Amino acid sequence: MQFIDLHRQYEQFQDMMRQRIDNVLQHKQFIQGPEVSELERRLAAYTGRRYVKSCASGTDALTISLMALGVKQGDAVFVPSFTFFASAESIVLAGGTPVFVDCREDSFNMSPDSLQEAITGIKKAGGLKPKGIIAVDLFGQPAEYGRICAIARENSLFVLEDGAQGFGGAIGAQKACSFGDISTTSFYPAKPLGCYGDGGAIFTDSEELAEVIDSIRNHGQGQNKYDNIRIGLNSRLDTIQAAVLLVKLDFFERELALRAQAAQGYTEQLKDLIEVPVVLDGYSSSWAQYTLKAKSFDERKRILQALNQNGIPTAVFYPTPIHNTAAFKDHAILPQSLAVTEDISKKVFSLPMHPYLSEDEIRRICSIIRASIDSKN
Repeated sequence: MQFIDLHRQYEQFQDMMRQRIDNVLQHKQFIQGPEVSELERRLAAYTGRRYVKSCASGTDALTISLMALGVKQGDAVFVPSFTFFASAESIVLAGGTPVFVDCREDSFNMSPDSLQEAITGIKKAGGLKPKGIIAVDLFGQPAEYGRICAIARENSLFVLEDGAQGFGGAIGAQKACSFGDISTTSFYPAKPLGCYGDGGAIFTDSEELAEVIDSIRNHGQGQNKYDNIRIGLNSRLDTIQAAVLLVKLDFFERELALRAQAAQGYTEQLKDLIEVPVVLDGYSSSWAQYTLKAKSFDERKRILQALNQNGIPTAVFYPTPIHNTAAFKDHAILPQSLAVTEDISKKVFSLPMHPYLSEDEIRRICSIIRASIDSKN
């Protein structure tokens, strides 16, 4: 069994995938070919954003966005500690300082209350200038953008939506990657919409920001490739990866429905045993991960051991909060407690999740979890 089964997915699309890739091999426009422009137009239509600029990775998407937003030395950018390292790494790469924020106990997304507390703490401490917020759509569910954007407006901060895991999720009818001043996503192969390498995209409704983003991703160029008007990056999505994504985008809504069906299957069989994922009212998830919360570190260890002994792959996202990593060991800017983050990092674990999980596989996984929990009771 695969944690994310890209083999089964490829079997669904292989003829169309080969045709799309062969078209690129025929026209040989491997950088910024017509498939890239087509993908950007379709991503804009899907999310409702005015402008989409693809790039080389989700991390680059974050870094380019922060550069375009003018983040510099002395600027504080508020970010959850319970997320993938790139969410904070990109702030440092852009020249700013991450200020870590706690998460909610149920959705695991950024806590607006903790965010407000952190902003207040930084203002009182002085030294850093509050500049912006990176809110992460963790495990497929958008963050609370209603409250987060209200806090941002009150404090004159930008909002950057890190939708690396959220693409395909929504709040009401509004799709992920349409919130805040800028949104980003990742096309890493394991994502709900993934390519066959690295890739990312940046979304905005601002023409001015879109022009700056386009310049930064192309070495800071102006009117032509030798007119460099700012420091930038070499960060473009290659045409073959765009071709792969165009095929997958054709079937994306169908795959989202299959992911939701798999998640429902897990939840129905596990909700009386263990704390299952919470999707807030009015929200929908793209189910990038199906993440459970055990009662304790020991219970998690026991469940994971039982699953692994039976050939069921699992993952822990994230065993070490970013503020506890070696890279940030000397980073002492923590104006408030991150107690929820510290707690859930010891208890959460994720099960196989992809559109082609069978009912039998889900039942088998759930029965192993049930047996593991029952053996201790």
